[in-house]
Amino acid sequence: MFLSQLRLTDGRRAVALRDGGGAHLVPGVDSSRDLALAAIAAGHGLAEEARRRGQGAAVDLAQALAEGRMLLPVDHPDPAHLHLTGTGLTHLGSAATRDAMHGDPDADELTDSMKMFRMGLEGGKPRRGEIGVQPEWFYKGNGHAAVAPGAALASPGFALDAGEEPEIAGLYVIGPDGRPFRMGFALGNEFSDHVTERGNYLWLAHSKLRPASFGPEMLLGALPQHVEGRSRIRRDGAVIWEKPFLSGEANMSHSITNLEYHHFKYGLFRQPGDVHVHFFGTATLSFADGFQARPGDCFEIEAAALGLPLRNPLEGAAGAGSATAMVEVL
Repeated sequence: MFLSQLRLTDGRRAVALRDGGGAHLVPGVDSSRDLALAAIAAGHGLAEEARRRGQGAAVDLAQALAEGRMLLPVDHPDPAHLHLTGTGLTHLGSAATRDAMHGDPDADELTDSMKMFRMGLEGGKPRRGEIGVQPEWFYKGNGHAAVAPGAALASPGFALDAGEEPEIAGLYVIGPDGRPFRMGFALGNEFSDHVTERGNYLWLAHSKLRPASFGPEMLLGALPQHVEGRSRIRRDGAVIWEKPFLSGEANMSHSITNLEYHHFKYGLFRQPGDVHVHFFGTATLSFADGFQARPGDCFEIEAAALGLPLRNPLEGAAGAGSATAMVEVL
């Protein structure tokens, strides 16, 4: 079962539920966040809340996506209260690309990346009731950096690279009492600057401060243990790079609950009403194959378990920086 947000042909916002082949509007609500908060207040699940509202008009989500009317599957009326974050070195094989970026092939000592990865293998999936090892964590931005499905991912003028990262993201809302609630899962493009990161792993924070996209649909309920997908880059309509990717806990060194715990253990991230989008990592990058995207290319990420595909063209920014970033003295 999938939940999504879109604009109708008259410009109004709407929420749609898809169970099987067809989708229909959810009556009486135009925000998945509001629907989730109503479910929390009623003491039942998000899917149950959507069902109880009955079936509105049928809607063609594929057409809405093609027409650029699909919205992010969850957002916040104040973009500053939507947090984009992620964890790395979480997937089996993910350390190999990172190690190649930062490792010395002649050195005997493990890189910090490989040490972190091994910590996850050994302690990232604790038994129920126990706390596992904390993962690598990074901040990507807030709702101002969240890009709708189909919209362009803009690479800033100072960037050295503009690379896709095909991932699964967890979508959350914080309840009135500060408890985090998982709404569901979505495909994500955790767009990053891998050349900057390769320069020095302490620049990872800089490399992650880029826009990101997720959706178009939100999977309600549990994430399958094994998720298979494909990541592509198209240029002038033709596929010029393509590779499969794997996700789900069967392909991860950390459990989802462990990653969630180490994010929401901070009170800062448990503010009532806030929305969180947390990217769970990947082991598949075109950058690892020496590919470099250029403006006009289109990133395409799909996995049948997560609904409709996520597509975003790449947009370049002119100039090496921004004059508005220069600090003025008052």
